[in-house]
Amino acid sequence: MSEPLSPRLLRHPVDLLALGFGSGLVPKAPGTAGTLVAIPVFLLVQTLAWPAYLALTAALFLAGIAICAHTATRLGVHDHPGIVWDEIVGYLVTMTLAPAGWTWIAIGFVLFRFFDVLKPWPIRWFDRYVRGGFGIMLDDLIAGLFAAGVLQLLVMYFPTV
Repeated sequence: MSEPLSPRLLRHPVDLLALGFGSGLVPKAPGTAGTLVAIPVFLLVQTLAWPAYLALTAALFLAGIAICAHTATRLGVHDHPGIVWDEIVGYLVTMTLAPAGWTWIAIGFVLFRFFDVLKPWPIRWFDRYVRGGFGIMLDDLIAGLFAAGVLQLLVMYFPTV
């Protein structure tokens, strides 16, 4: 387990983002806390037209490479558990084209956490071997894509959930 992080880190705007507006400071399951922070972010952007939603999510992913690299360097730990910007973006990827409603928000949350925690192949491989800010972001992007795929299958077979 990593050292607890100081709330003073939140004074730096880049660290504030990387640490999910403070959610990454929770001592247990910071990735889950970061994904919970992603829900209000999703609620703010869910009504965007699909191309705008996708462009914003891509921009947040690209910005996340630098954001996560900065904070990882500052902490001296590659992919410190407190860095949760990747979870926020991964959840937004999961929710791409998701239907409206709290049920789908919850299902997307569970699916994303499932793939992010279990890291089935090839997610685990990318998590282990791709370093830097890109590596921090990439495994969550792939987890989000897996979760989005399963979510869309559920939508197809159970549209009235």
